[in-house]
Order: sequence, then C-alpha cells, then structure tokens
Amino acid sequence: MTPRDPAPDPYQDLGHGITAIDTGYVRPRFDAAYLIVEAGRAAFVDTGINAALPRLLGALERHALAPEAVDYVILTHVHLDHAGAAGALMRALPRARLVVHPRGAPHMIDPRALIAGATAVYGAEELARTYGTIEPVDDQRVLVTTDGMTLDLAGRPLLFIDTPGHARHHHCVWDERSHGWFTGDTFGLAYPELATPQGRYVLPTTTPVQFEPEALKASVQRLLARDPACMYLTHYGRVDDVPRLAERLLEQVDAMVALARPLAGAPERQAHLEAALGALFCERLHALGSALDDARILELLATDIELNAQGLGVWLDREARATAPG
Repeated sequence: MTPRDPAPDPYQDLGHGITAIDTGYVRPRFDAAYLIVEAGRAAFVDTGINAALPRLLGALERHALAPEAVDYVILTHVHLDHAGAAGALMRALPRARLVVHPRGAPHMIDPRALIAGATAVYGAEELARTYGTIEPVDDQRVLVTTDGMTLDLAGRPLLFIDTPGHARHHHCVWDERSHGWFTGDTFGLAYPELATPQGRYVLPTTTPVQFEPEALKASVQRLLARDPACMYLTHYGRVDDVPRLAERLLEQVDAMVALARPLAGAPERQAHLEAALGALFCERLHALGSALDDARILELLATDIELNAQGLGVWLDREARATAPG
C-alpha cells in the first residue's frame, strides 16, 4: 500500500509576529487567514469559513495565547471565503472587536442579505454544505473603519484604507512593522502552484457583484504608494517582488476588460468569457515559463475563471445600463 503524502502544515511563520493559517477551504494553500501577535496581544485578519475555526484557535495555542488575548478580528471584506467564520470566531473570543468596512458592517450584524447574495452565486445547497450557518455578530462588538484610520495593537499601528474595485466593502491594512499590506483580494490571487521561474504569478479577481476596473487600479496604486516590501494575500500567502507583480496585475485588469467588452451582448456570454479568460491566463503563465500544461492551469483556476466571468458579466450589464439613453 502506497503511503499518502502527509497533509501540509496549516501554519506558516512569516516573521514579524505574523502567521499564515491555511483555512482548509477548497484545497491546501488556497485560502489564508493571518494571526498578528504583538507583545502578548493578537489580531486575526480574515477568518475563512466556519470549518476553519479549529485552525484559527489552534494558531493561538501555538503561541500559548488564550482567546482573551485577541483584541481584533479584522475582515478585509465580507465575502464568505474571507468572513464566513467571523461570527463563530467572535463567539470564541470574548474580548475581541470585529473590525469591518462601513459597507460590510451591516452584513455582519444581520447576515441575511449576505446569505441571499451568496445563495444567488453558489446555490442554497452548496452554500449550506460548504459555508454552514453564518452567525451574526453583536453590533456592540463591531468597530467600523474610516479611510486613514489607525488601530493600535499593543503599540503596533495598523492603518486602514478604503480599497474599492473588487468590492465596495473592501479595505486593506498596512502593517508598518513588516512594511506590508494585508490585501484581501485587492492585489489579486497568487496560488503557490502557479509559481513560475520568474516568481509568483498574480491575477486579478473580478468576482460578482461589484467589480469596477478603474477603482481597482486606483486602489492598487494607493497600495504601491507606500513602497511595500510585501503583500499578504488571502489567496495565497505573502508575496514579495511587489513592483513586478503589480505591473502584471494591472496589465491583466486591462486585458480582462478588453476581452470582455466585445462579448457584452454575445449569446452564451458566460461560456465565451470563461474560454477567453482561460486562454488569457494560460498565455500569461506560459510567457513566464510555467511548466504547467493548459489542462492543469485550467483545473487550478476553474472556480476563479467561472466567478471572474460572472463578475465581468455583472460589470458589463451595469456599464450598459449606465450608458443607455434616457
């Protein structure tokens, strides 16, 4: 009997008191939450889905920290792969406050609209199977951010800026200690399996329903203005070589918009968008020297291609309504 490869360690020490936590969503190294520890106090950035709760609490145990040591649970935005476990985690952390964008806060306090939106994307059966019950958070424990606001974590400043483009309820978090941004989905996706001889490969995420290309590019430029040493992506992990990745990310935003516009009124638009996106990502990866064949690339990106195509479709329809006469 051939032994199975051991499961990868869900915890990765990134230095500066930061631990990446593989939430176990979809596949290994797909979805990360982060634990920041400073002088015996802690903050989580993003949570993954409900099934991640044991790993989140396990990260505290690895640092010999009690749940009472957590001051903040920070959500970059309220999409469920980032915020699905927020209610359950807050219930386990008696002193923590939930830190969330003002547009996202109502959905954490009363998640019914969030659940309805996710149901429209995933379907009720898939939502229940994958995400479980989305628990509300007491409004007295919710801290709403403003653009330029700074929180203090045991003397460690965490700066928040508004970063629309992927979602209007998205902010990013600047950690001066590591000189890095916690970017949620604003700086795109960079799965480790897609690394190339030239380094990590990053692609934009245009998932439904609030993709706005110009806003996204402006948000990325705001991140770059601080000359970051690294980015902490939810999908997945820390990336360095930020200027190169940013250039490729922004170029692909424009390329995705360019391929989508001619398909605005096409029959079978979703299928055409998915095919065009798949071809774009394969071409970009091969240009970087990736050894993966097209079939493997499309397998790894299947969910993202489907959701990106849906998001581009929503954006095309919104753009058409905005420019319609009368």
